[in-house]
Amino acid sequence: MELTKNALILLSNGVEEIEAVSPIDLLRRAEVDVTVCSCDETLWVKGRSGISIQADCNLQSIAERSFDLLVLPGGPGVFELRKNPFVLKVIQKHFNHGKWIGAICAAPLLLLDAKVLNGTKYTAHASVVNELPNLLPEEDVVVDKNIITSAGAGTAVRFGLKLVELLLSEEKANEIAHSIHAPYPIEKK
Repeated sequence: MELTKNALILLSNGVEEIEAVSPIDLLRRAEVDVTVCSCDETLWVKGRSGISIQADCNLQSIAERSFDLLVLPGGPGVFELRKNPFVLKVIQKHFNHGKWIGAICAAPLLLLDAKVLNGTKYTAHASVVNELPNLLPEEDVVVDKNIITSAGAGTAVRFGLKLVELLLSEEKANEIAHSIHAPYPIEKK
């Protein structure tokens, strides 16, 4: 019997809601055990557009656990997370254990701060190019080693489907994509 895959999604105030909810939704549709974790003091996280999302737990409560996938949504909240050494340790722990790490929009800055990019190919939101000058601006989603990055809110569904593919299978990602009428895989022009 195959064990259920699990994922940890980190949220903080200022999170880009689409970048958080799309992966949560798509992974849960694929029957991944998703834990939504607040990096703030309360379980309620207020996103950049004023939408509140209730997390399942706080970061300290799951500190010792390891997940098959760690997802880092972007948005202005990333800039506060960069100051949190505990968040950076969680990233390093998952990276060092060879677990998948997904980061979208400005969240690859957390990978930079955690010192896990190390020559990895990646993309991110164009607004962070000054700190991440080697980002691949023409790519929606980039997979290199155990890191998956994506450009921003407009690529959140494709990012979520890629997470499903890598964690489970291309067949499962296509099944989920078909069920929500999303093209997948998206062909390059």
